[in-house]
Amino acid sequence: MAKSLKIRDLTLRDGQQSSFATRMTQEQINRCLPYYKDAGFFAMEVWGGAVPDSVMRYLGENPWTRLESIHQEIGDISKLTALSRGRNLFGYAPYTDEIIDGFCRNAIESGLGIMRIFDALNDVENVKSTIKYVKQYGGIADCAVCYTVDPKYPQPTFFQKLLGKKAPQPVFTDEYFLDKAKQMAALGADMITIKDMSGLIPPERISRLVKLFKQHVNIPIDFHTHSTPGYGLASVFAAIAAGVDVVDTNCWWFGGGTGAPALELVWVFCQKMGIDIGVNMDAVAKINEQLKDIRKELELSVFGAVKPRPNRFAFSETSDKYFDEAVAAAKAEDFEALLTASQKIEAYFGFPAPNELVQKAEIPGGMYSNMVAQLKQLKSEDILPRAMELIPSVRMNAGLPPLVTPTSQIVGAQAVNCAMDEKAGREMYTNKSSQFIGLVKGDYGHTPVKIDPEFRFKICGFREEIPYDTSKYQMQPNPELPEAGGVKLAKTEKEVLLLELFPLVAKNFLTNTKKSAYEAEQAIAAAKAAEEARIAAEQAKEAAKKAEVDAAFKAATAPAPITGNTVNAPLPGRVLEINVKVGDEVKRGQTVVILDAMKMENNITSDYAGKVKQILVAVGEAVGDNAPMVEIE
Repeated sequence: MAKSLKIRDLTLRDGQQSSFATRMTQEQINRCLPYYKDAGFFAMEVWGGAVPDSVMRYLGENPWTRLESIHQEIGDISKLTALSRGRNLFGYAPYTDEIIDGFCRNAIESGLGIMRIFDALNDVENVKSTIKYVKQYGGIADCAVCYTVDPKYPQPTFFQKLLGKKAPQPVFTDEYFLDKAKQMAALGADMITIKDMSGLIPPERISRLVKLFKQHVNIPIDFHTHSTPGYGLASVFAAIAAGVDVVDTNCWWFGGGTGAPALELVWVFCQKMGIDIGVNMDAVAKINEQLKDIRKELELSVFGAVKPRPNRFAFSETSDKYFDEAVAAAKAEDFEALLTASQKIEAYFGFPAPNELVQKAEIPGGMYSNMVAQLKQLKSEDILPRAMELIPSVRMNAGLPPLVTPTSQIVGAQAVNCAMDEKAGREMYTNKSSQFIGLVKGDYGHTPVKIDPEFRFKICGFREEIPYDTSKYQMQPNPELPEAGGVKLAKTEKEVLLLELFPLVAKNFLTNTKKSAYEAEQAIAAAKAAEEARIAAEQAKEAAKKAEVDAAFKAATAPAPITGNTVNAPLPGRVLEINVKVGDEVKRGQTVVILDAMKMENNITSDYAGKVKQILVAVGEAVGDNAPMVEIE
């Protein structure tokens, strides 16, 4: 058992996705980030999964902005993590290397530190490209082995045994999972995650797998699980006792239930085990102050009502006793006692009770809820038990895919179709989804068990597996938008990637974004034009007022009509002095003006005697030949 443990916080991605339908807004996330910066988690899962789709679809926000803004606040204190589906990235169809390259490069440039890469079929071929490009651009390739279980096969009858029929051999053995981990490590994986999306792994099994992986794979091992069936907390405790390097948790108000176990419970367990998790729990308490309010907001906005919540995180002699029991059981590898103590701890703090139906059915909770929703839509809830019974056979016919997104939905929907066929008296598989046909055809990769060629012929019309051909991939249309001033729908590489990964959602989001930007530009231009018009009107008004004043002044100062004799300039020049003023008596021959002309000062005298009526020039004024300068009467 190691003396230190790294924590990957899932609250801002898987936590809010599992419990609150991925509806956290950027503003809500921003409230938490200063305290996350102080908490010092090894890693924070903030992107990927349903986040890019949901923030565009429901919140009208840009997924790239979300990643970049979180990185701007957190920096390199915690590695930011995203979840992707290998060659499928976030969609169902495989993408070309060009798109995977661009996606990985832009994600890492935007602040991503770790890309968690998984494939729904555990087909290692499907994770190759993402590993390559993540490492090429300086990221950490975290490759996930998807945990699943064999279906509960019907046992052969006595007569079938006589005829030589045997029960199917288990596929998802410890050796199966180890082999996948080894293959991923050989491809350059920097760490391996045992990814238990459905929370189906019991403590004894995870303890065994962690030890096996640590023995044979020389890179860090992470454990990811959920609490729905009731194993989650006990299995995390067992993984820690077995020496796992990293565990995934949620902060208190987003922990337990459909999400991963609460960090605070793991922290108490580790303290008692003498294990340092390297997290500032005072900062975590401040994160939880924000999350408590955010939880209320999300409950009301997503569900329209307050959901049951855990109790406040506080110790008592009772809770301390349960933790001591869990520690003792973990050290003794008494897994039944560990499970009992762990469930007592969660019950004491008010976390949801184990979902026994999911536990017994050994299918993901989301798969079960999807089936129920489908049947309610069809008003055929009565066939749910039969659809559940058909899951193992449908899954086996389809090559025994792990029940994870999207294969869990594909198998569940087809089990419903088969039950509907049977109820209507039709042959099973009369109705089949295009996704089920694609799975059987080979679009999603190699299934864990080879599909019977005759079954493939029945579903697809041919017997040989035909992998998806990415050479025929066609990029999404990128038209100009007249309603947005003729700009392209996707202008930057990041926008093009959004359009490729989420065609319909991104088209709506980008159209609205471009249209809003254009309308804002038009509004700004209109406001600017209005302001310019206002200024021009003010200037015109001022000019008119000035002209009016000037005209009045000119009228007031204009010379009176000349009725008397004038003293004229004998030649062109500039007035230097005026030696008389209006009303002065002037003698004949008296100097009245000094004129600068021909580089000489010229005394201009009056040829008349009389009184000065008006001065017709000013000092400094240029006058022409014979111009009148002084009137005398």
